[in-house]
Amino acid sequence: MLNSFLEKALTLNRNGEPYATATIVRRQIPSSGKPGDKAIITTDGQIFGWIGGGCTRGIVLKEALDALRDHKPRLVHISPNAQTSASGQTKLYTMTCQSGGEVEVYIEPVIPKPQLLIFGKSHIAMALARIAHAMDYRVSVVLPEVEEGLFPLADQVFTLRDFAEAESETSSYVVVCTQGEGDSEALFQAIQLNAPYTAFVSSRRKANGIFQELRRKGISMDQLKDIRTPAGLDIGARIPEEVAISILAEIIQVFRSKQAALEKSEAEIPGALSAHNEYYINPVCQVPVQKSTARHVLTYQDESVYFCCDGCKVKFEQDPEKYMRPAAV
Repeated sequence: MLNSFLEKALTLNRNGEPYATATIVRRQIPSSGKPGDKAIITTDGQIFGWIGGGCTRGIVLKEALDALRDHKPRLVHISPNAQTSASGQTKLYTMTCQSGGEVEVYIEPVIPKPQLLIFGKSHIAMALARIAHAMDYRVSVVLPEVEEGLFPLADQVFTLRDFAEAESETSSYVVVCTQGEGDSEALFQAIQLNAPYTAFVSSRRKANGIFQELRRKGISMDQLKDIRTPAGLDIGARIPEEVAISILAEIIQVFRSKQAALEKSEAEIPGALSAHNEYYINPVCQVPVQKSTARHVLTYQDESVYFCCDGCKVKFEQDPEKYMRPAAV
């Protein structure tokens, strides 16, 4: 279980995909989750691992997606007596399962830093690797040939031949800093990665010449038009460190704008998950329920109504109109 959890986290980190972790820190039987049980929750509502079923699963999903939006961890307390059994710093939920039990879950968002892949051994490449490392980015470098000690802070160093033959890791940000040493071959390899961001450190005149070579190798105009050259924001940079900063400034701009767009596009949890065919918002407690695993389902006015637990189902049966009545406009 732990190995699969770590492998999933490693894959998401390498791909630069945000996710949340949930870990059970305390429980009172008969809750099914045990202290130490953990799960990963992705932005599309998938849960990998085990943190219990019923109320707990839906509440953890809701709070994990909230944590991914506000980038804040939280401790969640789920109990029949939640209003009196937890401190003021804890998110409280009343457990409606008739079986009872208590559980506390720590939920933490993980927002991976950009994965940076640098081609070349120029002074700009070395400055870029140093500054990106200081920003806690994962940095990989591809060199024309082996040169020990040239990039001591890089997480990985490949030769161009080894990189071409290996199964490369996903990198969201690729920068070609070859500056006259194998430009065409390095840029050809970079384009094959189909990264969301690819930059080429070059003047426009030189880049056009390299692009003509790449066209003869079968690279399409659509692939070439997405390459950012000259690389970086125009800040009047002159020395290698300034050029590196201008490139990283552009990467930060792209990275943050993607995050902002993601946050803006996400509606409130009920609306976002209701649109997801796999989930249904329990009308009693407003907790998302996975349809395929729901154990408590009723039909009300030709509509299937899904519940996270037996307690919500009983409450609904007592007064269905209370919970299905449309909100006033």
